[in-house]
Amino acid sequence: MVQRVIDQACRLFSFLMVLFLALMVVMVFGNVVLRYGFNSGLTMSEELSRWLFVWMTFLGAVVAIQKHAHLGTDTVIARLPVLGKKLCLGASHLLMLWLCWLMFSGSWQQTVINWGTTSAVMELSMGYFYGAGVFFSVFAMLFLLLDFWRLVTGQLTEAELIGITDSEDEIPHGEAEAAMPATAGTK
Repeated sequence: MVQRVIDQACRLFSFLMVLFLALMVVMVFGNVVLRYGFNSGLTMSEELSRWLFVWMTFLGAVVAIQKHAHLGTDTVIARLPVLGKKLCLGASHLLMLWLCWLMFSGSWQQTVINWGTTSAVMELSMGYFYGAGVFFSVFAMLFLLLDFWRLVTGQLTEAELIGITDSEDEIPHGEAEAAMPATAGTK
């Protein structure tokens, strides 16, 4: 049930990222055409594109945390016994939760400080701009706490204890060599 809600939220976030990227492309390209072709332009294009880029980045970071798609190395972790992998994953989750707390507190302060300040062109509250950090840190903490709970209660498989994906093909760790045919690389 909880996982289904998280998956739906991440689908919504992914849709918003695509929408924001499309809007950015249309606005920036349209602005270039207007400037060079008609010696005019949309003044809000640059500012809105910047805001959309920031929000798109934080949306993508939330989705990447949920999918465990951030970069990492497993050189040492893969060689540890299961208990060592659990301890390292738990320690890394606690560190990430602490960093999310720092991000939340700083972003919250910036949002509150800048709530009464408006942007130069769109004249919207700058609190919405800094709210992207609050949004990210809240959702990241929720996803990390859920993963940490799964770790503590023993719901994670051994393959899930290594928190990275080796490639875009998402072959589970250690199965990449087994999945390759014996004749691979020979002619």
